[in-house]
Amino acid sequence: MAAGRRRTLSRHNLERLDGFAQLSPEVGALDEEAFEALMAEDPDAALALLAGAAQATDPLLRELARRLASRVMVDVARQGRSRSGGIGTMRTAPYQPDAGDLDLDASVEALAQHRAGAGLDVDRLRVRHWSRPTTALCLLIDHSGSMSGRPLAAGAVGAAAVAMRAPAQYAVACFSSTVLVLKPMLERMPAELVVDDLLALRGCGITDLAEALNESRRQLYSATAARKVTVLFSDCRATAPGDVLAAANGLDELVIVAPEHDDTEALVLGTAVGARVARVGGPIDVPAALDLLLAPT
Repeated sequence: MAAGRRRTLSRHNLERLDGFAQLSPEVGALDEEAFEALMAEDPDAALALLAGAAQATDPLLRELARRLASRVMVDVARQGRSRSGGIGTMRTAPYQPDAGDLDLDASVEALAQHRAGAGLDVDRLRVRHWSRPTTALCLLIDHSGSMSGRPLAAGAVGAAAVAMRAPAQYAVACFSSTVLVLKPMLERMPAELVVDDLLALRGCGITDLAEALNESRRQLYSATAARKVTVLFSDCRATAPGDVLAAANGLDELVIVAPEHDDTEALVLGTAVGARVARVGGPIDVPAALDLLLAPT
């Protein structure tokens, strides 16, 4: 990632955040017990605080916070359904040449009759083969303007949740004036690493929503899943030239996760293109929102 996207937060700025003194009592320190106490009191605020610490200028604090955040965001993302048909499954089917490996258990009677001298009834043979994944997801995270605190934490939980719900075929991209693909569709990458890369970003620039949607179409083009869904984390306030409606209508399926108190443009876009919209108040709401949006209609 470009160095300009890795700007850090000074300790002076972080000390303005409620709870930071408990989380990091001194330079280079992070108190995990204090974080657990903050999580018990207000999980959204605690996750936002941790996301801020993960961007600290202090290298020791930044490393400790990112290590903890990668683990915690993934744990939060496990709420709700862990998978949404993303991985392929092993199935049995009637025998056809080159259709798969012979299923010995399902074909045992036909094979026994053949060994006893009877003719081989190929119609009673079964093969095993992997079915293709049923769902591929491309997550688009708006990081224009100021991406820190709750929006950053919500995006990190979203990235981990998408990885769990479509582990075989998913992509993650962030966008402002340009689009940065953190995890390409066909590249294998642990969810923790995707979250860590996301936490290194700082919001900047204008919002090129049309190009982000076009990038999702390109990422999903390489997926083999039957269902291809673009998951957009944004207030949908486009500030760059581009035909957002045309780009959205070019997608197989679009769902939108919007901030609870800034959802007007998201609702307008959703109505215009037939996309489902869910509102979230903070990162804790993200897993349930995704499960709602990805549920079969």
